[in-house]
Amino acid sequence: MATSAALKEDNEAPATRFAKDQLKAIVERIERLEEEKKTISDDIRDVYAEAKGNGYDVKVLRTIIRLRKQDANERQEHDTILETYMQALGML
Repeated sequence: MATSAALKEDNEAPATRFAKDQLKAIVERIERLEEEKKTISDDIRDVYAEAKGNGYDVKVLRTIIRLRKQDANERQEHDTILETYMQALGML
């Protein structure tokens, strides 16, 4: 004798079954990617710890990483504005 859940599943329209399977696949992919993201994040933290252990300034390394991601023109514009502000404040 089949359970009511099994009977209900057998009576689902193919489109409904497909939608449920697709949703489940999407959720499982996201979960896998989140786990990979955590692993990568842990690896990055380990590299920063290694750099710190070798005497490098982690704060400066993070700044360099951020700057290297920027477009060269954007970075130049930022530097120009920073220099202008610093001159106005008597810091240069």
